[in-house]
Amino acid sequence: MEKRNVQRLKKTLDYLESKQRELKRQYETDTRSIESMIKYLKKDMLDQFNLSDYHISIQQEIKNTDAFINNVKDIIKVNCEE
Repeated sequence: MEKRNVQRLKKTLDYLESKQRELKRQYETDTRSIESMIKYLKKDMLDQFNLSDYHISIQQEIKNTDAFINNVKDIIKVNCEE
């Protein structure tokens, strides 16, 4: 992955993590809009950065946001070492 794309992926991941934290904080209130945003963001990251090329099971784990975040962190870590 190009260095520029890794940087963009990091920023997008930071945003996703902030929305995930916000979702957890608002546990008992109406969180549908945040959940929709997170779902869209994960799908967009998957498509925009071709994450399936870097992590085989990321497509199957897209529903679990915490697992998705960890997989993206692994992708970033591996691509920063190159």
